[in-house]
This record gives sequence, structure tokens and C-alpha cells, in this order.
Amino acid sequence: MTIALTFHGGAGTVTGSKYLLETPRSRVLVDCGLFQGLADLRRRNWAPLPRALTDIDAVVITHAHLDHCGYLPVLVRSGWRGPVYATPGTAALVPIVLEDSAHLMTEEAAHANKYGWSKHRPALPLYDAGDARKAIGLLEELEYGVETTVGKDMTLRFGQAGHILGSAWAQLRSDGREVVFSGDLGRPAHSLLRPPSPRPPCDALVLESTYGSRVHHDTDAMDQLGEVIRRTARRGGSVLIPAFAVDRTEVVLAALAKLMRSHTIPDLPVYVDSPMALAALRVYREAFRDHWPEIRPELAGHDPLTPRSLTELRTVEESMRVNAPRMPSIIISASGMASGGRVLHHLEHMLPDHRHTVLIVGYAAPGTRARSLANGARQIKIHGRYTTVRADVAQLDAFSAHADADELVRWATAGAPPKSTYLVHGEPEASAAVAERLHTEHDWQAVVPRDRERVLI
Repeated sequence: MTIALTFHGGAGTVTGSKYLLETPRSRVLVDCGLFQGLADLRRRNWAPLPRALTDIDAVVITHAHLDHCGYLPVLVRSGWRGPVYATPGTAALVPIVLEDSAHLMTEEAAHANKYGWSKHRPALPLYDAGDARKAIGLLEELEYGVETTVGKDMTLRFGQAGHILGSAWAQLRSDGREVVFSGDLGRPAHSLLRPPSPRPPCDALVLESTYGSRVHHDTDAMDQLGEVIRRTARRGGSVLIPAFAVDRTEVVLAALAKLMRSHTIPDLPVYVDSPMALAALRVYREAFRDHWPEIRPELAGHDPLTPRSLTELRTVEESMRVNAPRMPSIIISASGMASGGRVLHHLEHMLPDHRHTVLIVGYAAPGTRARSLANGARQIKIHGRYTTVRADVAQLDAFSAHADADELVRWATAGAPPKSTYLVHGEPEASAAVAERLHTEHDWQAVVPRDRERVLI
């Protein structure tokens, strides 16, 4: 029996993950992500739905980040109504992510129409709250380690990926052949979550490669964070941290709480300014309280996520009051790549002031404002106008929730080699770097697939 795998996103790029697995009787889509970053990629979200995706039997979601689940409402808008399988943690976070995405798209379209900065007349959202609710209604929970049938002749099993709460690698089996999708792999050093569970045996491995050409340096990450905060506070400025609402906000809060408890940094006011981040924070706190399986056992039953002087900003009015902080403070706001959300208003107000610091604490895709800032841009376009960058910009990759190159290779190779390995969800040079290491160091067949390429398993 032939099993085919087609790459409808996440091939040659670090966004828009969609992988179609087909047998003669079943068609299952693994991840259903939104394209983000470069304009050419974002335009792909608006292209007509590929015919290959119109009659699938099921969707498997590895975790709740937009580039893995954010296209679900588009699929549903086309009339699709199949099951969407996810772990309980992912099923708790996907509604938060999709509802926020729909809200921001609608809000941005309204802003563009009001101020005329879009070339589209009228500007429309890709999807709305109704589409998001329909997609959320299709979620079906599957616990880690439990096997279930998807489609007519496939089975699915999730294992812990350690990337964010609920994240999983997915093992799909049909007619004795197995394909493993890594999803986004986390780090053994993640401060809140257990490390990824071992890769199971498989015939084909689809491996992410976000940090495939880089190695994180953990040894002085907390010292660097403390120094950035102290240096900024000494000159009377505030630190703005664009952070992914799911997991990165929690990791940063835990680090700030630890630094304050040790008196390494002053007890500055800490603001979390993102409705989505606050909703995700409630899920994480529930996970700690109820001892969810992916939480590090030494943290279960505790709340490590509340530094002193923490204020949760819920309303637009509260958010606006910290646009120009009157005293040194720390503002954590989504989105992590500065592609939308309340962080844009803070950037508009704070970037022109040399006293402030913008701290990038995660992966920034090409074409995003966070990448431009990290690359030293002196002007950033926000809401149709350019803003001058006088603030300091710092970057700390060690707070990333993505496995680095060494960790990816270590996880992939801890077991019998698959017949083929496909490097996805990475910039071309990052994917090629992992493929080369697997080939030269382990004599594996490892390739970087092209977008829309179809291979046989």
C-alpha cells in the first residue's frame, strides 16, 4: 500500500505548517498553520484553498501556536467539518489563540478602513469570530500515549514535545508503516515543562528545524536579562518585551520572579498587556495547580509565574496608560514577532525614546518587525507610518522555547534511524544545516522538501 506525504506549508519557510498524509482510504492533515512574516507568505493565506485540502478526513494539531493552528477557521469557512485532534492542553489553548486571531484581524481591518492605510477597499479580515468558533467546536481531545483511529485506516498517538503546554509530536501509523511529525520541539532546559519524550521508531521523520543553524547559550541568560533590566532602569527607561502570548510570557514571568526574589533586579512594576496572554496565563496556572503531565514535577502545585508588583492590563484604557511609562517598568505584550496586537502601540511610543529597551526573547521570522529590530533597523513601519528607533534593542535567544541545532539532532538520532527524514519549519539555511549534519554525522537520508512536493513513504 502506498502512503504519500505532501508539504503544503512549512517547507522552505518557518511558518504555515501543513502536511498532508494520504493512504488509498484516508487523508489526514497534520497541522493547519497560518503563514506569517514576509508579505509573499502572508498572501498565501488568502489564496483559494488547495483542492487537496478540501476533502480531508481529519486534522491533527501538534500545538496551539498560530503557525500550526491559525488556518483552521479558513478551512472551516470553506465548509469542512471533520474532527480536529489535539492534546487536552492544546485543546485548552487553541480557542484562546483563534479567538484572539479573529479579533485582531477584524480590528486591524477596521483600523485600516478608518485611517486608509491599506491598499484594499474595503480591507477585510481573513476570518472572523464566527469562523473561529466553528473551528473550535471541531476539537477532539486525545491524551498523551493513547492511540486512536483517524480516517479509515490510520492510527494516531501523541507524545510530549516540551515546546509549550500541550505540545506534542504525532505518530501516525497505517498498514505497518509509521510517520512521526516532531511538531515544534522544546528544550530539555525549559524552565516550566518536561523535556520532549523520546522519538518512537518510524519509517519517515518530519523534523522541524527552526534553530537548525544555531545553538542557544544558556549559561549566562539570566545574568544578561538582569543586566538589560538594571541598565535600562538606571537611565530612567522601561523594558518592553514583545512575547508570544502562549508559553513565552510565562517563561519570562518565571524568570522575572526568580530575579526579583534573589534581589538581582529591582522590584519594578511588571505589566502583562495582552488579553490573549492573560487567558493563556490562567490555563498555565491551572496546569500547575492540577499537576498536568507536561509540567515539571518540582513545580506542580506551585505558582512560579507571579513576580512582585505584577499588574494584568485588561482594558484598552489600562494599556494606553503604560504607553509612556512615568517610571521604570517592565511591559510584556503580544505579539512576540511584533506583527500585531497591543505591542504595536507601545512600540510607537517607546521606540523614539533612547531611555527604553526593546527585548526580543524568541524567534523572529523574516519580514516581521521583531526581525527588523533585531537586525538593527533604524525605522519601523507601524500602522502605515514610520517610527524612528532610538531605543536600545537587545536579543536573548536562550529564552526561546525551540530546541537548538544540537538538541534537534540529539532527539532525532536517539533511536533506530528512519528510512527518510524531511527537514521542515525552518529557514532554508537552517533546514539545510540539520540535513547536512544528519547525513554527514549519522549517514541518514535527510532532505529539505520543496513547497507542494509529494513524496512516497
